[in-house]
Amino acid sequence: MEEIVAYCGLLCHECGAYLATVNNDDKKRALVAEQWSKEYKVDLKPEDIHCTGCPSEGENVFSYCHVCEIRKCAKENEVLTCGHCYDYPCEKLEKSFQRNVPDCKIRLDEIRKKFRG
Repeated sequence: MEEIVAYCGLLCHECGAYLATVNNDDKKRALVAEQWSKEYKVDLKPEDIHCTGCPSEGENVFSYCHVCEIRKCAKENEVLTCGHCYDYPCEKLEKSFQRNVPDCKIRLDEIRKKFRG
């Protein structure tokens, strides 16, 4: 499976919503909806679990992605990932690292090194 890195450094190709979508797996959708509903204290249904990766357009991304400030910023700045941005790491991203997945920072730091040469 092709590696897809979200703007924030998450690995789309390892995400439950992405895997459920590309494999058209309704059992996986139900499992992800249940897990994320508990974890994020929201009410998700299996039909809410649909995503073809952060860089995708339109309805092909998970509902949160439409309001994600990091994704919005990266798209406005036309960068592949935040590691490619002139303002890396910004305050929005630092907050995300602290709240979510610290591995994202490591991944984006590696991208940044390659990008900057």
